[in-house]
Amino acid sequence: MMRLFQWFADRHLGAYQQAIMGKYCDEVENMYQEMRTFRHNYKNHLQVMKAHLDLGEYQELSDYISLLDQELASIDKVIRTGNVMLDAILNSKISLARARQIEVNAKVMLPSALSMPEYDLCTILGNLLDNAIEGCSTVQREGDRFLRIYVGVLREQFYLSVTNSHAASIRKENGRYHSTKAADRGLGLQSIDRLVAKYKGHVNRKNDEAVFATEVLLPL
Repeated sequence: MMRLFQWFADRHLGAYQQAIMGKYCDEVENMYQEMRTFRHNYKNHLQVMKAHLDLGEYQELSDYISLLDQELASIDKVIRTGNVMLDAILNSKISLARARQIEVNAKVMLPSALSMPEYDLCTILGNLLDNAIEGCSTVQREGDRFLRIYVGVLREQFYLSVTNSHAASIRKENGRYHSTKAADRGLGLQSIDRLVAKYKGHVNRKNDEAVFATEVLLPL
């Protein structure tokens, strides 16, 4: 009976992971579409700037360049690790967070070799960031919303740290955190725990009334 229950649980969680990765791919495609649109309009921007220059409208040219620089900064990829899939997930989530008025600080340094498929790593990181962004969204005052991301190597292990502001009521029973909102968020926690256990890693979560932090350590 227990094996049958575990089979159904694994199947449900696997379907969730497939669905969430599909969602990530859609977010990434939206980000790349913005970049393609900018490139498509590049010639038009050059023509406008050339017209201002030919007419001696230097202040207008300067203003136009400033606006163009702001637009480019908003769609330019923030993180460049060399791993295309990981970069795409990170940048799409960072873009989403900033669109929700969340202050983001990220530092990412990938090791030369990963101990797991990038699909599983992106599932872990994507779920961590989804939960963090959801937590930040419970904070009413925009200036108090923040998200800190660190990815690197710590004591010869692959280390991920995600810290975020929150104003939610945290449920914890027997040392385990539970979802406080939608069922999907609970599946996100389960998905992280399952994959970390699969690769013999460790998850550490802690919180106070205003901050939630998750650390993941995975063997290299």
